Amino acid sequence: MNINTSRCIAVIGAGPAGIFAARELANNVHKVTLLNRDIKPGGLAEYGIYPTKHKIKEGLRKQFYSIIANENVSYFGNLVVGEKSEISLKDIRNLGFDAILVTTGAQGTKWLGIPGEDLTGCYHAKDIVYHFNQLPPYSTHEFKLGKKVAIIGVGNVMMDITRYLITEKDVEEVTAIARRGPAEVKFTRKELEYVVKNLDMDDYLAEIDRVTPLMNSLGQDPYESVKFIREAFPNADETNSDSVFRIKFLASPVGMIGNKNQEITGLEIEETTLINENGYIKARGTGRKSILDVDTVIFAIGDAIDPNFGLPSDRNEFVKNPKPRFPINGISYESFDPISLKIIEDVFLAGWARKASDGLVGNARKDGVNAAQAIELYLQTLENPPRGNTEQIESFIRSRNKRIVDKFDLNGLLVAENKIAAERGLESFKFASNEEMLSVIAHNRITINQTS
Repeated sequence: MNINTSRCIAVIGAGPAGIFAARELANNVHKVTLLNRDIKPGGLAEYGIYPTKHKIKEGLRKQFYSIIANENVSYFGNLVVGEKSEISLKDIRNLGFDAILVTTGAQGTKWLGIPGEDLTGCYHAKDIVYHFNQLPPYSTHEFKLGKKVAIIGVGNVMMDITRYLITEKDVEEVTAIARRGPAEVKFTRKELEYVVKNLDMDDYLAEIDRVTPLMNSLGQDPYESVKFIREAFPNADETNSDSVFRIKFLASPVGMIGNKNQEITGLEIEETTLINENGYIKARGTGRKSILDVDTVIFAIGDAIDPNFGLPSDRNEFVKNPKPRFPINGISYESFDPISLKIIEDVFLAGWARKASDGLVGNARKDGVNAAQAIELYLQTLENPPRGNTEQIESFIRSRNKRIVDKFDLNGLLVAENKIAAERGLESFKFASNEEMLSVIAHNRITINQTS
């Protein structure tokens, strides 16, 4: 077969994994239909990176819009794909695509299933991050944030939320809860620099003293952690906030305590200990419990895929083929049905849809490129002629949603937002709601029609 035959590929999700996969496929002269839940592309690159990191976001945005401008790429935003949505995965498969790449990210919510998760003041980190990054509809949702906040988790997402609470919400206290010890924290020094001057060093050193015997028994050096913290001070951001930041180690949430108004009044935690299990440091509960005086709890414990998307899932992830036909660097990008024990022949996975909460933009970009390579290997095995018809595909998609946003709409929206930013002297500007964006798009379409 001629391996240069142009095929029709659907890429569902327009974050870094999906967009960079689309670039690879389009450069191989395939016709790529890029479907996106949000109006604007970018995913966590647009709505997950801290909002003041303007240069990083703008650089990525330019790359994304350049890729979408490729003549072999069609973009359709404001379209939700799922079993209970406007268009299903089955619909997409019936449209005649030669392959489908799912890069929807982790759109589900991961919880621990402990008492009190339904109380007012209990939130998932993703919702808060989407809120301060102005992703509709989270951008207009009101979150009741108190003065004493506990964040479950010790990664960079925790640090971003801590930064937001300290600099934007002026809370009294932020306490990060770590199931394990100082040697297992996941945040980077760069993210620590934004908040380290609010860190209660006396409390931190007391925590180090408390966990030192256990760390020593595991061969860990507790003062490496102190060194790591202190090295963040020379380049640290100045702070104008009186907020106090603390980290509590060897603690696992058991449940939230509420009052008669269903508001959080405390967080019950269980003290943990650490064990070395085959070279991995793991936490184990001790049974000793206590209550922290907090009025808000935010879970920064990673994410999960959307169970209603339409693919088999297990433990917060879509199931991958355990014996991949087209592995890239030993990784399987192929969807798999564990019930029938059969490969889902034409469906591939990349980014957080393949492995939730695994790295940020760089990881997602690499994963998308690798998935495109796996798809290319698959396409070379096809003996049937190309099936998809781009005009029929677009007609069907537009019939399912009259408010579809295409690449031309995106460019007009970007011009409008940049104009407002310039007029107001801002480094960037985003419309806060889908309705505002769709209104601008509708106005642009009318203007174009009147002048053509």
